[in-house]
Order: sequence, then C-alpha cells, then structure tokens
Amino acid sequence: MEMTDVTRATAAATSVAASLDLPADDAIVLHNSNKLTLRLLPCGVIARIAPAGREAAQFEVELARRLAEAGCPTCPLEPRADPRVYMRDGFAVTLWTYCEPVTPHTSPADFAKALEQLHAGMCKVDVPSPRFTDRITQAEEVVADPGRSPELADADRVFLSGRLAGLRRAIDDRGAVEQLLHGEPHPGNVLSTKDGPLFIDLETCCRGPVEFDLAHVPEAVCEHYPNVDQGLLDECRQLVLAMVAAWRWELGDQFPNGKRFGEELLRALHDGPPWPTLDTMNKRQSGL
Repeated sequence: MEMTDVTRATAAATSVAASLDLPADDAIVLHNSNKLTLRLLPCGVIARIAPAGREAAQFEVELARRLAEAGCPTCPLEPRADPRVYMRDGFAVTLWTYCEPVTPHTSPADFAKALEQLHAGMCKVDVPSPRFTDRITQAEEVVADPGRSPELADADRVFLSGRLAGLRRAIDDRGAVEQLLHGEPHPGNVLSTKDGPLFIDLETCCRGPVEFDLAHVPEAVCEHYPNVDQGLLDECRQLVLAMVAAWRWELGDQFPNGKRFGEELLRALHDGPPWPTLDTMNKRQSGL
C-alpha cells in the first residue's frame, strides 16, 4: 500500500479495535504488500487490512475458523472479537491472535510435519474453493495482455505463455488426487512459535495435488514429506516459477526489484532442469 493508504488503513484498524474495547494506541507495521498487517498495541491484536471488495477476506476468516476446529496448525483468529470481516472507511479488517516468534527457526523436518498435519486437517474441511488452475489463468491473462505487462518482451511473452499452457496440460494429464491446499506455504507464511510452526495467510487456499503446495517450500522440507511424486513436483515447481514470473511483469507490481526478479525467473525456466525452488530463487534475489 502507498503511505497515504497505510495511514487510512491503520486508522481503520484502530477504530475497529476501539469499537471492541481493545486498546490500540499504537500500531507496528509487520508487513505491507497488497494488504497491510499490523500489530496493535497495547492489546496485542494482529490486524490484516485490505481494500474493501476483496471477497477473500471473508473466505479466509471462515476457513481459519474451520481449520482451527479440525486441529490444523494455523494462526488463530482473535478470540476477543467475533470471527468476521469488519468494514471501515473502504477497508476490510480481520483480527488475529499475536503469536510470539521463537528461535531457532522451524527445522525442515518440523516444517514438513506441520505441512502434512495441515493437509490432513484440510481433507476434513469441505468449503467451496478455487482450483489451482485458476491461478494459472490469472498468470496467463497478465502475459496475454500487453496492456497489463507492457515491459515483457515479445519473445518472453510467447515463451511464458507456452510454458504456462504446457504445464497446465501436463499436470492435468497426470490425474493426481486433489485436495484443499494452503496455496502458498512458503517460509514467509510460516510462523515459528512455542506451539510449533503455524501457517498464516489462508486467502490463497485452493484445490490441487499436494505437490503444488510442496513446490513453494525449500527442497529440504520436501525431503521429509512422505510419498512425494517427484515428476509431478518438478512440473509444479516449473509452474510456480512461471506464475511468479508473470506476476512480476504485471503493471503496478510492487515487489522489490520485481523486473529483475522476473528476468531471473525466466532465465531459470530456460536453463532448467534441475528446477530451482522458489525459496532458492528468493535467496538469490536477496543476495543471501
């Protein structure tokens, strides 16, 4: 969000908290992208704020409630507030429990165990949800429209369009078992807490093969996850790289050094196999 929107979004979140008798004299920005995540003090509540009209907020709240009932390792909603979306000044506000982070960070084995537990719980939850192929369609629409991706070279446009379409067919042709997934369980969406790893940011949940989720996690995590179809995982890794590449070229994308990252992702798709994980690409981008 732009700073003017951050100011308005923060005011909206503190107004919601005040209406619920949750003292919020200060707000710490934890994350700012297409939505804003704040820690409100002194009440300690986590507020997630997005522009109104994003139906995913209600989906995320309902899903979080259902997953908690199923015993899934997810960050809980704030128990001092009704589990719903609060509307203020053109923003949708949801309230969550603050989970104190601990060190060391989650080990690959614990990460894999938590993800397996999440998947097992998700099998028990029946909610209407998009299919992972909807994400492919969104990426294809960005690539197909020069007005939405004006800096993408014609040759790269043709290459990326072909790769997205080809991977959609290849994965569909496998006929793998599909279930509810997190959608983007990368390390940035996993909190290391005293209660173990907890997953956050559920608005990306979709249906698909578990390998689609595994394509977002580090290689070491996959090594601890049971019964992985390596061929399907390779295709899903390519798919994730191609989708993220498409989004980096979208007009208005606010990812830091997004165009450079988009170029690196295209290069990785040209150079592979072996296919790097998204985690590896992110580390290259940040120079780690």
